[in-house]
Amino acid sequence: MNDRPNDLVRIRPQIKKTIQFDNMSADERFQNETLRPILKLQNPLFLVVFSNYIEKRKGVFYSLNLEKRLRYIENSLIKDQKFRNSVKGMVLGQFTVAEYKHYILNSSALNKRMMQMVIERLKDQVQLFEEPSSAQES
Repeated sequence: MNDRPNDLVRIRPQIKKTIQFDNMSADERFQNETLRPILKLQNPLFLVVFSNYIEKRKGVFYSLNLEKRLRYIENSLIKDQKFRNSVKGMVLGQFTVAEYKHYILNSSALNKRMMQMVIERLKDQVQLFEEPSSAQES
């Protein structure tokens, strides 16, 4: 028997800081109930994917100062449509059918929220993106 919706929700981490209010917009509620747990679940994958993104672009990221690294992260998810769509797919693939149906009603606004949250998540972990040492490469 296919229990995909329950399985997907069951593996998501709980976000304890999230507070729900009666007057929240539907998008805000979706962000807190669906997007935040999925982004937390997918965080290890986002880190590896972004590290790979850096490497595929000849490691320019490593020569940048902190301010430029943060801008690089932001630009990669705003301007690189192919990369943006790839990351978006990692999130959408974790949706239940009901969540996807809600998402398509206002996908543009939810995409903006989603990408901004991924950007902030990567920026908050920028120290994890260090140049691999030559000892690891051999």
